[in-house]
Amino acid sequence: MAFLLLLNMLASPRPAAAEQPRLPMVRDQLKKRLTAAELPAEAKILGEFVHSLKMTAKFYERRDFQPAWLGLNGQFPRPAALIKAIREVSRDGLVPEYYHLKAIESSLAKLQTAQGQETTPDYALLADLDVLLTDSFFLLSCHLANGCINPLMLEAQWFAGNEKMDVPAVLEKALQENRVKESLDSLAPREGFYPKLRQALAQYREKAAKETWSVIADGPKLRQNDKDKRIPALRQRLAVLGDLAAGENMTAELFDERFAEAVQRFQQRHGLTADGVIGPKTLQALNISPQKRIRQIELNMERLRWSLRNPGPRYILVNIANFGLEVIENGSPVLSMRVVVGKPFWNTPVFSEEMTYLVLNPPWHIPKSIALEEILPKLRKDPGYLDRQDIKVSQNGATLDGKALQQINWSRLSINNFPYKFKQNPGPKNPLGSIKFVFPNQHDIYLHDSPNKNLFQRNIRAYSHGCIRIEKPVELAEYLLRDDPKWNRDAIAQTIKNGEKKTIRLPRPVPVHLLYLTAWVDENNIMQFRDDIYERDALLDEALSEGHLPGQ
Repeated sequence: MAFLLLLNMLASPRPAAAEQPRLPMVRDQLKKRLTAAELPAEAKILGEFVHSLKMTAKFYERRDFQPAWLGLNGQFPRPAALIKAIREVSRDGLVPEYYHLKAIESSLAKLQTAQGQETTPDYALLADLDVLLTDSFFLLSCHLANGCINPLMLEAQWFAGNEKMDVPAVLEKALQENRVKESLDSLAPREGFYPKLRQALAQYREKAAKETWSVIADGPKLRQNDKDKRIPALRQRLAVLGDLAAGENMTAELFDERFAEAVQRFQQRHGLTADGVIGPKTLQALNISPQKRIRQIELNMERLRWSLRNPGPRYILVNIANFGLEVIENGSPVLSMRVVVGKPFWNTPVFSEEMTYLVLNPPWHIPKSIALEEILPKLRKDPGYLDRQDIKVSQNGATLDGKALQQINWSRLSINNFPYKFKQNPGPKNPLGSIKFVFPNQHDIYLHDSPNKNLFQRNIRAYSHGCIRIEKPVELAEYLLRDDPKWNRDAIAQTIKNGEKKTIRLPRPVPVHLLYLTAWVDENNIMQFRDDIYERDALLDEALSEGHLPGQ
């Protein structure tokens, strides 16, 4: 290609005398561009917006405005590594053209033409190209390390974040060590879900390129031993998606046992009821095209660039969209369970904190919002509700007795006039159940037991006010306290039986990561998809589209 030829020509050694006048002229051009009294947040160079102009100015100021990409010895090999890195970003769900690729290549081609004509060097173009290459590196490194957009700008209850990165220092080191591409490659997450999703993205792009995706028609539910003209198309679809083994008869209209097993596999990895019956929800999932799944994967890769970069060797991971909790040790799950998360209008937020203690037989300090929205309307109709639910009322730190409660006119209270606090004592009616797991945080979110066990059997489990109800609280407590000989399973069970409130510090704090992933590859290398229960995929897709970022 033309730009590679130019890079080879510019990389060739030149006589020092011929080169010396060139660099000061480029330096002068850089200084002229980047020392304005008030630089704008962004400006256009070579027809491209420079998104990190102020950072770029500081970078060149540190270098005394010496060019970064045009070497002091007259060699110019570094853009080749950057261009190669830019071309490969599509594997991360990013768009190469966003990182000034066309402008960089056309500028290199222009320099090649001028060099062939042995004209006076275009110092302004060399300076512009140097700035554009630097901005490209800054922009791409930030996107790989921290994501394309700030999640805090989205109304999506996402509070997890990455460590700050000195991007100019990263570039300076990469240039000094001549490791531009290697430096960029190291910035994307290299462990956990991300590398597997990158592989899945390539696979689904291949499916999209090879397969013609037509909608399979609606019809009655299909069960094992049924015959239907749609089954050959369904067989083909499941084979393409990898759920039906190759070699099966793709034209058979019989819903046989192997086909039923394939349907169950598909249902399991899409969070559907794995009954082997093709009903409306299963058919709807089967009709989602590879292009839409590609976008879903890209959106979740963006989320993983925001968070879960260094989860630790041992941690608790809750995937809100999957209604599941896993305890991870050295990359593998050692304990798994179902969870109940917040309702769509009581979103469970995304963040990370350390779990430091648990409480056996915890009382429930009822949040004011729940007291006002749910309990107060019941009290207006039934003043005896508090006694039956074993809820105590306090004011200014003092618990009110029965006589004081009788004098309260509940119908006159409102959000602007509510001086009381509610606390429900431990017991079978307490929604926290027998154990509460605490990782102190600004959202007052925690894990806890639940007396309502039947909810764990449902497929969609978004019923809480934001906190996370867990299926196996005793097993989790036993695991967390395994290094404390005083607290084995029997001791935990006996304390719960006695009804005594007991706060226990963990022998070792454990990181807790609350995450929202609607696409990931599990520990068995099986692609998983889930419904977007909080409509966060749509929100993120819209935000990326408005910024003309990946996927455009």
